[in-house]
Amino acid sequence: MKELPVLDSRAAFCDVGSEHMHVSIAGGQPKVFGTFTSQLDELRDWLLGEGVHSIAMEATGVYWLPLYGVLEAAGLEVVMVNGRQTRNLPGRKTDMKDCQWGATLHAHGLLKPGFVPPAHIRKLQDYQRLRTDHISSAASNVQHMQKGLERMNIKLHNVISSLMGSSGLAIIHAILDGERDPAKLLELCHSTIRNKKAKDVIEALRGTWEPEHLFALRQALQSWEHYQRQIAECDQQIELLLEEITFNEQGDGIGEKPKAKPGKRPSPNAPQISGLHSMLIDLCQGKDLSILPAHTDYSVLQIISEVGTDLSKWPTEKHFTAWLGLAPGTSQSGKRKSNVKRSRS
Repeated sequence: MKELPVLDSRAAFCDVGSEHMHVSIAGGQPKVFGTFTSQLDELRDWLLGEGVHSIAMEATGVYWLPLYGVLEAAGLEVVMVNGRQTRNLPGRKTDMKDCQWGATLHAHGLLKPGFVPPAHIRKLQDYQRLRTDHISSAASNVQHMQKGLERMNIKLHNVISSLMGSSGLAIIHAILDGERDPAKLLELCHSTIRNKKAKDVIEALRGTWEPEHLFALRQALQSWEHYQRQIAECDQQIELLLEEITFNEQGDGIGEKPKAKPGKRPSPNAPQISGLHSMLIDLCQGKDLSILPAHTDYSVLQIISEVGTDLSKWPTEKHFTAWLGLAPGTSQSGKRKSNVKRSRS
């Protein structure tokens, strides 16, 4: 029986942790490093001194990201692998032995690299994911406002389409400023609401005005407004980064660019970025992806922030949808086949 060939005798593997990094080269005796910045630099210098040009590691939480950035900047090939590929043999369950096993697999070319977007897309991803967290937090405070109004038997959200629209916000601010007259509160609404729903709005605004519920409403509104400011700051950073990316990819912009047509109607949570539609077209080499069904500038931005614009990492669209977890996997045991949930690798 032929032995497996060693494809890279200096291939390394790092078992990533929150406090320690266990590193082995080609299955040799591991070396342990800390996770402070100076210790990551020491790990990098050691790898370079040992002639390593490729190192593999698992994506453990967020602990791998600082090390990945240090090694990437040093010009090393960093291979991120799914933990299923490095499942160890029975009796080899320590971090020291795990990294030796992973390094052995990597030296034999048995680890399949996963997808990691380039550095500029990872920056965009960080801003976009933070923004999404703020949207979620803001939404929870909208629910708190609805609860506060409901406790006072104010049924405003039953008669207007959005509590956080201009009419809803104007009424809430007026209520917190002490206005209790339903007719005067109605005057703050948009003309369409006044003309079509005046009677319903007046009835919906007759409440009990208990101080503890007004207090809860005020705090929820203040928190919602805080997250709106946070979202706006994220939009500013995303806009600056998109301008930087498009400038770096297209240089000084010599030559006439295709005129961007107005995009589809944005969703309520869409970023407020001037020229977003044009920047997305520039990022996609002059193609307008928002013409695709069910896609807007916002959804295109979300996709780009996760995978970038180079989809050549996936041979076909089926590979891409499988990576996204949208295509079911299959499990076969004997004659039995069943679908299993896919996860990203």
